[in-house]
This record gives sequence, structure tokens and C-alpha cells, in this order.
Amino acid sequence: MQQYSSLPEPNSQVDATPTVLTTIQQLQAELWLEHSLSRLQNRLNDCLVSLTSNQQTVAGEAEIFQTVVNELNSVLNNTKVAIALVETQKNVGKVCFVPTSTSRHSSSLVIQGTQKKKKKLRLKLAEEIDIDDLQLLAQQEPPGAWQLTNNIDGVIGWLIIARTPVESDNNSFQDACVQITPQLLTRAAQQCVTTITQLRKVQSLQRHCQQLETINQELERTNQLKNQFLANTSHEIRTPLSSITGFTHLLIAQGYEPSKERHQEYLGIIQSSSKHLLALINDILDLSKIEANQLEMQWEQVDLPILCRNVLILLKEKATNKGLKLSLELDPNVNTLLADSLRLKQMLLNLLFNAVKFTTNGSVGLQVKLNNSWIYFTVWDTGIGISQEHQAELFQPYFQIYNSVVSRNEGTGLGLVVTRKLAELHGGRVEVESELGSGSRFTIVLPLKQQESGGVEEIEEDTEIERRGDAENSSVPVSPRPGVPASSSDSPNILLVEDNSHNARLIQIYLQKLGYQINLVNNAEQMWKILDQNQQKPAVILLDIKLPDENGLAIIQKLREHQQYRTIPIIVQTAMAMKGDREICLAAGVNEYISKPIDLPLLGNLVLKYI
Repeated sequence: MQQYSSLPEPNSQVDATPTVLTTIQQLQAELWLEHSLSRLQNRLNDCLVSLTSNQQTVAGEAEIFQTVVNELNSVLNNTKVAIALVETQKNVGKVCFVPTSTSRHSSSLVIQGTQKKKKKLRLKLAEEIDIDDLQLLAQQEPPGAWQLTNNIDGVIGWLIIARTPVESDNNSFQDACVQITPQLLTRAAQQCVTTITQLRKVQSLQRHCQQLETINQELERTNQLKNQFLANTSHEIRTPLSSITGFTHLLIAQGYEPSKERHQEYLGIIQSSSKHLLALINDILDLSKIEANQLEMQWEQVDLPILCRNVLILLKEKATNKGLKLSLELDPNVNTLLADSLRLKQMLLNLLFNAVKFTTNGSVGLQVKLNNSWIYFTVWDTGIGISQEHQAELFQPYFQIYNSVVSRNEGTGLGLVVTRKLAELHGGRVEVESELGSGSRFTIVLPLKQQESGGVEEIEEDTEIERRGDAENSSVPVSPRPGVPASSSDSPNILLVEDNSHNARLIQIYLQKLGYQINLVNNAEQMWKILDQNQQKPAVILLDIKLPDENGLAIIQKLREHQQYRTIPIIVQTAMAMKGDREICLAAGVNEYISKPIDLPLLGNLVLKYI
């Protein structure tokens, strides 16, 4: 019978000992691996927190790369670690990061090439290594290089090691560590790329936040400027309105009968305040045109002596109230200038009103000189002057200078912006000379002759003076026009569609004085009834665009589609006075366009044109 021994076979204990030792060494090596990677990750996390809080960019990535190199170098014996960043244009990797303690020393890398040829490379700061060589290093066994790759940029760099040969000690802990070093480098490269990616994401978010903060600040500033602009504009509008409503109240008050001279004086004040109010509104409208770069010019030969004297007349009352002397100096060689007379006057008034505004005593003057092919309009004053700091901001929209001379916020801060833009559209510029306490000189420099490329436009009778409603130099005729029958039974019939009773009454009285019959209605429904009931078509339809029951543009379209009414001349009188409104009305099919407030002489001319 076969017997089995319970004793171990000879040498069995001796054979088991190396196996156990090897397992322990492998476990120790794996613990070393995880500890090294954990330490590296902690250092990278600390680095990331520090960099994102300080909002560093390129320098931040450099610190991450350097941290990886230093940490790996500290845990790897007989090995030098470096990172080379890819330079795509040269197709090389440039060594940018080596261990801090060995940055001045170099190590060698051995590349096993084709045909069993070996190539040695130096691992030294600023050394350039061909991408092909780096790829060969990555393919060696064990590898000598690892790609640093992300999903956006691809390969951004290479993690490289240079090993120093050591004698092998079988079953040693060191041998185990050497065996898993490639695993350490692979995972370290992943940690490096992950940290770089996180840094870039955080930096991108920080940039977006900064942009949003900048936008919010700009919106807040714009909102403040808007509120200031609205407050200033409200004040400026209410000032002339106060004169208009106050003197109108005096004229209609029962028991108060002013003399004829006083009556005319009050009417003059009402008219002057109305023009001032209209000019302010036009300046506000000009702002939108400036921002859209769509200011239109109407060229004509301007009599400069007459224009300059008229400008100073408009300024005389304001200057007299402040005890200021007005001065006009005209070059005898200056006679006419090809320009937009309305815009030129607007520019000069803007500068002159500013000069009076900031001058408490002394003089304000206008000097016009000819120098070669340029005309210089210089507005000077003996006022408080302007600092260099404020001069840099003068031509910014809404900007105003605040000081003790001006007790309130006068104006809207648009005058100089408009003036500079108008000068540029004339082919010129605006110059400023000023010192605090020594007055100011603003000079509009315009070319004597406009360049052909500027394109001089023909003046139409229903252009800028129509849109502006500037009747300053025109009287209001109240006698019948030539060719219009004086007898009401034979006079042309005009259909007036206007929902505002005061405007309707004004137009009705004026046109009746010119000898026309007026059928007045205040909505679209009444208009269609009049057209359907009367067998005789009106000679002209005067139509407001904003009606209570139907849009005027829709009415125009219906009239042009109706066989019976499509040939009736249509003149729109409307408060639609923004850029492009005139073109919209003309495109809808009207014959003429006139903006409110109505220029009565111009309205009379337009009606007569179609009678």
C-alpha cells in the first residue's frame, strides 16, 4: 500500500522564499507608484488653485510643467526628466523645462534608429529635438518619451526621460520601480494634460466673466449717461415751453389787453422759443444720424457775411443778459462758400452758445479768415478755459464740463459732437486751443472748394428746410396764390385728414386764406365717406400718418390700388421725422412729404404745385 508523507518535499521552503519576496517588492513598488502620483496630483491641485486665483495665463502653464518635472525628478533615481514643447513651424520639440536643480547640466538620450544605428541627443534647456526623434523615443522599449495631448490642440509637448545605466540587482525594490516607471510617466503625463486643460477652462471662464463685467460696467455707464441726457434734455425742452405756454396764457387771458407793441413782442418770444425748441429736437435727431453715419448735406453757395451777422443776431440777447460784448471780424476776401448753410449756421451757433455759456465777463467773438484754399471760422472767448484733460473728452457724446460758472446742466452735451461731424462732412475739421483761466478758441476749418469725390448734391425744394421746418427767414403769406381763384365756389377742394385739432385748425385757416376749400376729417373712416359721397375728387389729399383708426401708410396703399383715387396727389404732413421716414412715405406712394412742425409757406408751395 502506497504511503504519503506529510513532510514538505526537500528544498520546498527555499523555493518559496524568492516568490514571496518578489511579491512584496512588487507591492512596495506599486505603493511607491501610487504615492508618487498622489503627491504629484496634490502639488498640481495646489498649483491650479494658486494660478486661478491670481488669474495667470501663459506663466501659469509654465508653472504646471515645471512642477511636473521637479516632482518626477525627485522620485526617480538615476533619471533626468524634461518637458519639450512643440514648435509646429520648425517641426521640433524645444526643451523648455528641466529640473530646477540641474537646469545647467545636460544628459544624453539614446535613440535606436533603423539598421541598428544609435543616435545620441542632449537633454538640455533650449535644446531642439526633431519630432521624428521624439516619436522614435516613444516607440522604444522601455519608452523614453510620452506625448502630452489634448482634444483641442493635439500634441502640445513631450515628457522625456534620460536614464543613467545602473547594475541590475535581481528581485530588488529598485528593479521593480524601474519596471513600473513607464506606467508612472504615462499617468503623470495624463495628470499634466488634465491640469493644463482645467487651467485653460478656468481661465476661459474668467475671461468671459471679465468681459461680462466690462459689458455690465459699460451698460451701467450708458444707463447713467442716458439718464443724465434725458434729465438735461427735459430741462432744455421745458425752458422754451415755459415761455411758449406763459406768454400764450397772457395773450388769451380775459381782462388783459396788452398794447400792440407788447402783443407783437409776446408773439416774437413765442416764435423764438418755438424755434429754440425745434432746434433742440433736431439736435437729438442728429445724434441718431451721427451714430448711423447718415447725415445728409444740401450744398449751396452761402453768403458768409450775411450768415455770420445773422448768427450773432441770434446770440445778441443771451450775450447782453450776461453783459458780454460780441465781436465779428470778417476777412474782406471772404464772400461765399459752397456749403450746407443750415449746417454751417448750426455749427457756429453751437460754438458761440458754448462760448457765452462759459464766459462770465469780457467778450465773445467770431473771426472768419481765408488762408490759401481754407476758410477758418474761429469762435473765441475770454471765459474760464478748458483743461487738457477735458479737451480730450470734449467731442464725446453727452460729455459736459461742470464748474461754478454754470449753475445747472445746460444743453444736452451733443453740440460739439454734431459740430465735429458736420465739419468732417464738409471735408474739414475742428481745432481747439484753450488754457484754464485764459479763454478758449474753437476753429472750424473748411475747404473753400469741395472735392469732386464729395459729390455736390442738387438742392430740392422739399429737402432739408422741409424736414427741419426752418421758416426763420420766410414770412407767412396769407393772400391767395397766383392762379388760385378767390371765389370759394370755384376754388380747388383739399381733403385734410388730421386727428390733432390744433394742427388741423392751423392748416385749415392758412389754406383757406390762400383761397382753397378745405374738407376736414380726423380719421380714416370719415375720409372714405367723404371720398365715396363726393362725385368730384379732391385736388389734393393732405394726410397725417398717425391716425386713431388706421395707419396712414396703409391708407396710401389702398388709395393707390383704387382705380378711382390712384391719381389724386397725396401730401403727408407728419411727425415721423427720423432718418428714413421720408423715404418710407415716398416709397408707399405719396407725392410729397413735410414734417411737423409745419412750415406753412412750404406747405402752400407744395399744394400750389399740384393745383
